[in-house]
Amino acid sequence: MYICPCRVALPPCLLMFSFPQTALKKTPLFDFHRGQGGKMVEFAGWSMPVQYKDSHIASHMHTREHCSIFDVSHMLQTNIHGKDGVKFMESLVVADIAELKDNQGTLTLFTNEKGGIIDDLIVTKTDQGYLYVVSNAGCADKDSVHMKARLAEFKYAGSDVDLEFLDCALIAVQGPTMSQVLQAGLKEDLSKLTFMTSALATVFGVPDCRLTRCGYTGEDGVEISVPESRVVELTEKLLTNSEVKLAGLGARDSLRLEAGLCLYGNDIDETTTPVEATLVWTIGKRRRQAKDFPGADIIIPQIKAKTARKRVGLVSTGPPVRQHTPILSPDGKVIGEVTSGCPSPCLKKNIAMGYVDAAFAKNGTAIQVEVRKKAVPATVSKMPFVPTKYYTG
Repeated sequence: MYICPCRVALPPCLLMFSFPQTALKKTPLFDFHRGQGGKMVEFAGWSMPVQYKDSHIASHMHTREHCSIFDVSHMLQTNIHGKDGVKFMESLVVADIAELKDNQGTLTLFTNEKGGIIDDLIVTKTDQGYLYVVSNAGCADKDSVHMKARLAEFKYAGSDVDLEFLDCALIAVQGPTMSQVLQAGLKEDLSKLTFMTSALATVFGVPDCRLTRCGYTGEDGVEISVPESRVVELTEKLLTNSEVKLAGLGARDSLRLEAGLCLYGNDIDETTTPVEATLVWTIGKRRRQAKDFPGADIIIPQIKAKTARKRVGLVSTGPPVRQHTPILSPDGKVIGEVTSGCPSPCLKKNIAMGYVDAAFAKNGTAIQVEVRKKAVPATVSKMPFVPTKYYTG
């Protein structure tokens, strides 16, 4: 356990976050977080709450058993307008955006010409005629530059497409009781909104909100894009329900790891291909056949021939496993590296993900991890570590 200068005790999985030293960007909920006892840290250039008065483990378990609110306003939200919007988006990502139904979304990837992952993002085809895109805060600057550069090419060619970067706040409401909490503030029947679908709604009297049934915890949940001026009001109304508590980055990180979800910059980056990252499922069938996405010449052959390394889950006991921990073969040779790791509050053992030589990637394979210069037994495990509970109707 580490004690930061602010006297906040941090468990090992929170050491990836640093406490703010210089001027950082603030979400519309910044003052609210401080007022609620949020311990603020630097994350992707933003000042964000890592936890509140409850411990990290208590907050994690509350999300699994009840309902939590996460401030994710630091994420980049973009609307893509114009009749050529789908064509524009498909020139950047691996998904089949054209096949999406109205108000349906998908996880997809920005890829580069070398097959590397520039970012992971969610793209929703709305029935208002535009695409709604949410991408990572840490990649916001490069994502916006990337999209603007392609936009210039499309404009030069006479295409009808425009970008609108949104100023809206974004909160994620996650947990098994989310639906009963949120339904109390909706006229619409929430049961009709299934996983990875989206709708515009008035939520607890706040109009012009976009609800998307998704999340980063493995639980049933929604992300609510809300006008900045009304996000504190909406958050306060949600918190009047005793089921609901605020949660920070610490719980968000351990929850997503239990759900087997990647964190950009840790588990995937521009040196990682979708095949190595076991994200082939994000590549649309039509896109594979057409080979018309960035890096297809590298990625498609990998699907057939396989790759030298693969992202896997790991389970171990003893000291916690952290990012950059070497992964060893049974005879002690380095075969890979951990990209994310922490003690699982639900499973009461250490979980991690990382990349290993393909020969050791089969579930159940006995390997080792090097912790504090000692080899500790570990096992390759299927992911998610904790079963997901997405609502599919």
